[in-house]
Amino acid sequence: MKKNKYSELVKGLSDKELLMHLYLTQILLLTISFLLGIILFDRISDISTLFKWKDSRVLTIGAAAGLAVVAADLTLMRFLPSSLYDDGGLNERIFRNRSIPHIAVIAALVAFSEELLFRGVIQTHFGLFMSSIIFALVHYRYLFNWFLFFNITFLSFVIGYIYYSTGNLAVTVMMHFVIDFLLGVSISLKKSGKQEGMFNE
Repeated sequence: MKKNKYSELVKGLSDKELLMHLYLTQILLLTISFLLGIILFDRISDISTLFKWKDSRVLTIGAAAGLAVVAADLTLMRFLPSSLYDDGGLNERIFRNRSIPHIAVIAALVAFSEELLFRGVIQTHFGLFMSSIIFALVHYRYLFNWFLFFNITFLSFVIGYIYYSTGNLAVTVMMHFVIDFLLGVSISLKKSGKQEGMFNE
């Protein structure tokens, strides 16, 4: 599917349909995580041991890294051509009319489901490189824009390395949440509707 066809497809869907697609996608990722968890882990309950929410690094590394990514992204948006952040309008359509609590729910669901599958299941068993490449490719719309695809691939490796270093999936879930939430809020608050994020699903 070419970029123009993808953009037309996005425009042809209502906001409700796009939101439904988003939720169904995350449910699919959670289902895949569960099924792979049964196969790859000795016990499905072992997945819970990947999360250590009381670890101070959830904030000192996860939240801090998320804030750094958002700050860098918003700074680049001010100086780079808007075409470099063109994802076909999907992020804008998803977030522009959402309340902040709703954005938080979306960001939390996406962060949890994607980190569980790509870092918790795939990286744990197949390594950082494999999980990062699959993560980047799953964000299909970025394949049409070299800048966004480079960003998502680089960021995927960064998040993967943080999980590798900390051994705590709660850290990367927090990082992912902070990025998606803040970029979602920035899109919602920006009246021009042209500001795009580089990470949202």
